[in-house]
Amino acid sequence: MEIRVQSIKFDADQKLLDFVEKKLSRLPKFYDEITSIEVAMSLLPEHQNKNVKVHVRIPGNDLVVERNAKTFEDAVVDCADILKDKLVRAKEKKVE
Repeated sequence: MEIRVQSIKFDADQKLLDFVEKKLSRLPKFYDEITSIEVAMSLLPEHQNKNVKVHVRIPGNDLVVERNAKTFEDAVVDCADILKDKLVRAKEKKVE
């Protein structure tokens, strides 16, 4: 499984990239057929100005979660938690 991270309008430091990789590399535990994960991080003009969009590719359909937060780390954690639930539901549907 490949994790691609794209930072839009800023340069992400290695610490942030490692954090994203660490959090999202746990997702295959919940659905083992993930083919790739794409992460787009960008800055917004609003108060909670960090935006993270995670696109998880699985056979049959794709899951997309987008969150805004004060820090990229918070947004990534929120996305990972939501994706865990969605992947578990997708796996249960597949089994039925």
